[in-house]
Amino acid sequence: MKSLVLLPLAAVSLFAQDTFEGVQRIVAIGDIHGDYGRFVELLRSAQVVDRNNAWTGGATHLVLTGDFLDRGPAPRQVMDLLMELEPQAEKAGGRVHALIGNHEAMNISGDLRFVSREDVESYRTPNSGPLRERVLNAVLEDLRAKGSPPKDEAKFRKKFEDGHPLGLTERQLAFTASGKYGKWLRGRNAIVRINDLVFVHGGIGPKYAARTREEINQTIRAELDDLTKYRGGTADDPDGPLWYRDLALSPEDDVSLQHDIDRALHTQQARHMVIGHTVIPAILPRFGGRVITIDVGLSALYGGPPAFLLVEGSKYYAVYGGQQVDLPVGSGSVQQYLRAAQAADPGNRKLRSLVRAGGRPAPQLQ
Repeated sequence: MKSLVLLPLAAVSLFAQDTFEGVQRIVAIGDIHGDYGRFVELLRSAQVVDRNNAWTGGATHLVLTGDFLDRGPAPRQVMDLLMELEPQAEKAGGRVHALIGNHEAMNISGDLRFVSREDVESYRTPNSGPLRERVLNAVLEDLRAKGSPPKDEAKFRKKFEDGHPLGLTERQLAFTASGKYGKWLRGRNAIVRINDLVFVHGGIGPKYAARTREEINQTIRAELDDLTKYRGGTADDPDGPLWYRDLALSPEDDVSLQHDIDRALHTQQARHMVIGHTVIPAILPRFGGRVITIDVGLSALYGGPPAFLLVEGSKYYAVYGGQQVDLPVGSGSVQQYLRAAQAADPGNRKLRSLVRAGGRPAPQLQ
C-alpha cells in the first residue's frame, strides 16, 4: 500500500546518546513486525515488565534491533508500549533502545507497501470519512488549478478511495515530523554500543566500516528529517546499515568479509556486532561470535520461536521459551549450542533444519 499523497514533513533534530558502559544486563530482541502479543510475551519472559506491562527490569538495557513496524497487525501498540517504557526504564536506571530498521525508515519516507490493513484500521475514527473527502477535494482542486483535472472524476475518486482506506490519512499525519510516532521515530538511533557490543539492524559492511556511530546516526537522522536526502542515501542504501545482509548470509570462511568485520568492530570499539533483519531460526553466533544474529522470525507471520539474546555480565545466553542456553561467542561449539537450543525448543522444525545444515542459514528475507 503506497500513499498517493505525501504530507509535508518539518525537519526535526534530536540527539540520542549512543554509547553506554558498565551495563550489567542486556536483553536484545529481533524484528517484531507488529506482533504485539509476542512482544509482550518476550518482555515478560525477560522479566523487564510485569503483568500490567510496567517496567520491572531495573537497570536492564532493552534493545530492539529495528523492524517493529509493518507486516503485523499491531505496530501501533508496540510503539505505544515502547514509548511508555522508555521513561520508566530510565527512571529505574535502565534504558530502552528502539533502533531504526529499514521498515521504520520506509514508513517515514512514505513507502507503505508492507503496512497491514489492521494497522491502518487502528487509526480510523468517526471523522475518517470526512477527512478523506477533504484531502480528495484538495487534490482535485490542485489538479484543476494546474489545468489537468481528471477526465473521469468518478473513476478518479474511486481509485483515490481504494488507495486511501479510512484511517490512512490519520496514520500519515501520525508519522510526520510533528506527529506522535514520526517525531518519536526521528529521535531513535540506528546504532548503539553497550559495553563491548554494537547493535544495528542490518549490519555494517565494508562501505561503512570506517564510519563512527555518530556519523551513521547523524546521517540517517538527517535523511529522515529531510526526505530529499533519503533516496540514494545511507538509510536507503542496500549496502547500508539498515539493509546489509552479508553478515547473516555469507560463508564464514570469507577472508575478505572477516577483515571487514574486524575493521567495523575496531571503528565501533566493540567485540561483537548484534544484528536483525534476516530471519534465521535461532540466535546464531557467526564469525567466531564477532557477529550475533537475533532475527528469529518472532512474528506470527514467520512462525519463529520466542527467543531473545540475554547478556548478564560476561555471560551470553540465547533464551528459548524461557530456557537459557549458553551462547558460544568466543570459544565453544556452535553445533553443540544448536543442539541444546533444539532441546529447549523441540517443536521448531526450522531449527532442526539449521542443526542438520551445520548452522549454515537458509534465511527468509524481509
